[in-house]
Amino acid sequence: MTQYKYNSTDLVRPTELTERERFLLEDSQTFCIYPWIHLHAYPTGEAYPCCHAEMKPGVVGNCRTHTLEEIWRGEPMKQLRDSMLTETPHAACTRCYEQEESGFFSGRKSANKHHGHHVKKLDSNPFEMTYWDIRFSNLCNLKCRSCGHIFSSQWYQDQAKLAGPEWKDRNTVLNYAGRTETDMWTQLEPHLDYVEQIYFAGGEPLLMEEHYNILEELVKRKRFDVRLIYNTNFTRTDLKGRSVFEYWRQFESVAVGASLDGMGLPAEYIRKGTRWLDVVQNRHRMIATCPDVDFYISPTLSIMNAWHLPDFHREWVAAGLIRAQDLNVNILQDPAHYRIDIAPPEYKQRLEEKYLKHLSWMSDRDPLQRATQGFQSAIAFMNATDNTQLIDTFWRRTHELDSIRNENILDVLPELKALR
Repeated sequence: MTQYKYNSTDLVRPTELTERERFLLEDSQTFCIYPWIHLHAYPTGEAYPCCHAEMKPGVVGNCRTHTLEEIWRGEPMKQLRDSMLTETPHAACTRCYEQEESGFFSGRKSANKHHGHHVKKLDSNPFEMTYWDIRFSNLCNLKCRSCGHIFSSQWYQDQAKLAGPEWKDRNTVLNYAGRTETDMWTQLEPHLDYVEQIYFAGGEPLLMEEHYNILEELVKRKRFDVRLIYNTNFTRTDLKGRSVFEYWRQFESVAVGASLDGMGLPAEYIRKGTRWLDVVQNRHRMIATCPDVDFYISPTLSIMNAWHLPDFHREWVAAGLIRAQDLNVNILQDPAHYRIDIAPPEYKQRLEEKYLKHLSWMSDRDPLQRATQGFQSAIAFMNATDNTQLIDTFWRRTHELDSIRNENILDVLPELKALR
């Protein structure tokens, strides 16, 4: 079996390419296949070309006022596609540009690699969503530090205390992406004939009825070829007697990225509501039930877990819960006051030394090079920018939330005294 090359631009599904198509997929600095195969919707209804796009209201439309097809054929999407075809940087895509400058294999490059076989659709542009990433609602059981009410219903009370009564009056606990609670599923169902890959995130997808409805419909149609990819907090793995493990074992390709930012107390602090023992038990049950399903840790690398992450990585490898290659670093870019580049020079130096030591440990353990690339790129990202001016914002926001939650960050993450 050929080893998957994480940083290669080679198409996962090779196809004959013209010179122009090869340039777009391999050498272009702006082209991304997503706007020809995909739309992304937040629980607020706001539509984006993908989940990496800058969070600016109504980048390409709103699913509460327009159908998916109306947005697909709308002027903002046309302008976005034109910019990508003419090597014109687009404001929605700056996160990928920044990641690429630091050496990360960006979402844009990954899109072209995994979905580039659809490059023949550029001229005809049929409304066929082969890749889904619709956040049906903000239903979630955690309230992670780097998140907020947009993506977590659990954030509602804390957000109301931070923002005041007027915000509370204008907002509800649960938000749905579509015009009604079931609107998104109704619009997506016809695309079951075209779908090749579905990315489930949230909120928390493993708590959502829509997620299980999709799996049941795929099973009914015997569409076991559809690739399933997850970003899950991995604290719950069943809903109303339906075990997700029993579904996963039926599909040909399932990749589960567990959004775990640390272990033990750091995990429970950063992702409030986590019971660490549940996570560990779920991983053991998954190994016993569906051992062939691809599982990896998908941490959000922030100033909060920057010191702790290598220790977590090594401990889970030592425990046999993952391989060294089973870690995919997601660099936090927003909120800006949680970025790792807010660290002062002395702390950056200590982090770099720790990461270099960790990279040495991984040197003969990471054939995929995914984890290796993540830590290497984190060093480059951290050193590329001086954002120390945001340290005061970090402490102000942290103390506000600590006060609401009756916590103290330095009790759990004492290394952050270096930011004083």
